[in-house]
Amino acid sequence: MRFVGMRLAAIVAAALIILAPLAAGAAERAVVLPAPAYDPQSATAGEQQLVVAGGCFWGVQGVFQRVKGVSRALSGYAGGERETARYDKVSQGDTRHAESVEITYDPKIVSLGELLRVYFSVAHDPTQLNRQGPDAGAQYRSAIFVANAEQEKLARDYIAQLSSAKAFSAPIVTTLEPLKKFYPAEAYHQDYLVRHPAQPYIVYNDLPKIDNLKRLFPSLYRESPALTN
Repeated sequence: MRFVGMRLAAIVAAALIILAPLAAGAAERAVVLPAPAYDPQSATAGEQQLVVAGGCFWGVQGVFQRVKGVSRALSGYAGGERETARYDKVSQGDTRHAESVEITYDPKIVSLGELLRVYFSVAHDPTQLNRQGPDAGAQYRSAIFVANAEQEKLARDYIAQLSSAKAFSAPIVTTLEPLKKFYPAEAYHQDYLVRHPAQPYIVYNDLPKIDNLKRLFPSLYRESPALTN
């Protein structure tokens, strides 16, 4: 009986060791943030795009798929060249690419400032340098790929606002990088969170982000995600 008890304790201890990296991601908490002080109404008619990076694109895509006003959130790569815009290459960490998400949205329903608020609050932790939760490397960096001067100003002003307010316990390390080109990721990466909700990585690292979106942004949350196909 004593042997059985010792063996059971060893199995439990081993399981905790295996799950520790995953649990670390799950422990990442959302941060309640103020709305951007500068968030003017868009002067451009029709849908617009915003490209952001914040760790593994599965969770970032999953968050923005559930934001009202977003018609599509596409996982992909930004920051590098076309030739290396492949998962096997990007995963090596030396392509300059970041796992990114291209968000297509209607500014009449959700503003750019509101999207950035969700991005900084629940989609990822902007204080982690070249990593996110259990994932490490430049391909998991926190970055906003700005497409125009207005996106850059709003993002820069909001980062300055959050930094001045000491909204986070550590400095924001999010980079603002010019958007040269966005390259969609392989088909098996699209809608990954929706298609694999029981996958351990998703359960521990990404589903809590969806719960935080629903809790902190009830007016923006929607139950049915905007799927890519």
